[in-house]
Amino acid sequence: MSTKVALLGFGTVGKGTYNALTTNADIIEKKTGKRIEVVKILERNQKVIDSGLAPKELFTQDYDSILADPEIKIVAEILGGFEPATSFMLRALKAGKHVVTPNKAVIAANYDLFKSTAAENGVCIRYEASVGGAIPVIETINKSLVANSITKIEGIVNGTTNYILTKMEDENISYEDALRQAQEHGFAEADPTADVEGIDAANKLTILMAEAWGVYIKPDQFERIGISKLTRDDLRLATQHGCKLKLLASAEKKPDGTINAFVRPTEVPSDSPLASVRNEFNGILLTCNMADLIFLSGRGAGKDPTGSAMAADIIALA
Repeated sequence: MSTKVALLGFGTVGKGTYNALTTNADIIEKKTGKRIEVVKILERNQKVIDSGLAPKELFTQDYDSILADPEIKIVAEILGGFEPATSFMLRALKAGKHVVTPNKAVIAANYDLFKSTAAENGVCIRYEASVGGAIPVIETINKSLVANSITKIEGIVNGTTNYILTKMEDENISYEDALRQAQEHGFAEADPTADVEGIDAANKLTILMAEAWGVYIKPDQFERIGISKLTRDDLRLATQHGCKLKLLASAEKKPDGTINAFVRPTEVPSDSPLASVRNEFNGILLTCNMADLIFLSGRGAGKDPTGSAMAADIIALA
């Protein structure tokens, strides 16, 4: 008997999620004993529907039909943006369906609401893909490090800004030229504000703090400085100090329980694992009282890495 899933959206990450679940279906079933079946895809773009990348009969433009189908147990929201994504996820939870999403902005803005709504309706919401792409940092915090007290979180959690800073340093080019390269290679949006001003990283830090410490601190409640004002001189100065300049998302829990959090360009010592994180990659360093330092690194975005994390959450729920 299969577990039936509906995808909301069939853009880049939607395709990646679908591919991960279908291409590796036999491997997933062999490892888990579960057959995952995508039975509905909510999509309104006719060109996407006609693309041939998924069977045409899977597509629907009627979200209510997904909510009304008792066989669909998991809804994967991959629309992006705040609306209708927020409303769709809340409606799915209230309809008794588990929800999976990579939407870090929506989770960071509504963390408590989603958690309470899921609990009230006896279902789960999972969002591993919202932080670090394919890096299993949320799973690591909640499972592998459950016997630890995490005292500090430090992360390079935005691939766009890390790519820009790497290019500025390696090629001795300006921020503007590096941003242009990032846009040409698809690592930066036409409007890069959310990335370069640290908004994306702040959303992810909110989620990591909530997972590690059970404390919901909104992204606008701690310092956030982006990289748009950085110059080549700033990177050269960091090098002279034996450091690499990175957009760092950092949170430290003090012995008295207070939390000091920020997102800002920071000089990272060259011997830190974070200094080796280059281009569009992400890296997260966790300081634990028992396990000491745990370093996780990998691709922080993209169709396949994010689709892999989405698929892992879906499989876990199944």
